[in-house]
Amino acid sequence: MKRIFKGPSVHKAVLIIVMLFFTVFQSKGQQLKPAESGYAPVNGIKVYYEVYGEGRPIVLIHGAFYTIQMNWGQLIPELSKTRKVIAIEMQGHGHTPFSDRKLDLATMASDVEGVMNYLKVDSADVAGYSMGGSVAYQLSIQSPKRVTKLVIISSTYKSTGWRPEVTSAFKSFKPEFFMHSPFQAGYDAVAPDTTKWTKFVEQMLAFVGTSFNMGDSNVAKLTMPVLIISGDNDGLDKIELIKTYQLLGGAVSADLGPMPKSHLAIVPSQGHVSLMMETKTILGYLDGFLK
Repeated sequence: MKRIFKGPSVHKAVLIIVMLFFTVFQSKGQQLKPAESGYAPVNGIKVYYEVYGEGRPIVLIHGAFYTIQMNWGQLIPELSKTRKVIAIEMQGHGHTPFSDRKLDLATMASDVEGVMNYLKVDSADVAGYSMGGSVAYQLSIQSPKRVTKLVIISSTYKSTGWRPEVTSAFKSFKPEFFMHSPFQAGYDAVAPDTTKWTKFVEQMLAFVGTSFNMGDSNVAKLTMPVLIISGDNDGLDKIELIKTYQLLGGAVSADLGPMPKSHLAIVPSQGHVSLMMETKTILGYLDGFLK
């Protein structure tokens, strides 16, 4: 495949890492066929979902430009041994058709809730990575009774949760930067209309370049247990991250009082993309927290 790199060196580095991730994922070739899949009609669009396994439900929300398999392919076979796993592809991603509907976190959170309604799932544990983590935060804030436990992987509820250089990179991305990338390969493999790729990228870049803040006070009001997983060098501002954990009741001396119900895990020597390759580590944290 011909690969084109344009733009600042940081962009090249990100794509190299993503290509490494994609290569590792493909080489493992571990894919489980869903017990059920289809489209849920929600908020004027059709949202694609896959269901695996049986048990207490857990909803998985992928990161920007990812598909279910690219993001969760290594975790689903293990999670589905004991859980009903519901994986969703957000607007324009994967099998879900492109739509001109404006992308924002509140709408995507409503889409997730709509899929839960369609599948008759009253409440579930919810896990989100990157963009999916922000969607999961938003869902927990606007519909807290639908989320029993919340897992946030390398994500934040406000733009300032990222380091300044990450925010700057978001705003400087160009559509051509994504041409012939693993993201486009993943899109072409399953998208119902591959001619929408450029429009989809333009829509996504407008979305990721928009500042957002769900509010410290809203996060402090969350009552469900929250597990935050972050790579030590994943681009999140760790000062802001510990403030988030404090809002959730963490960062205390548990020897002098009760252990907080929310957990914080910092995985060493991991960036934003490489963190999702640490399957055993993430599964270990999930297993302890979700049980």
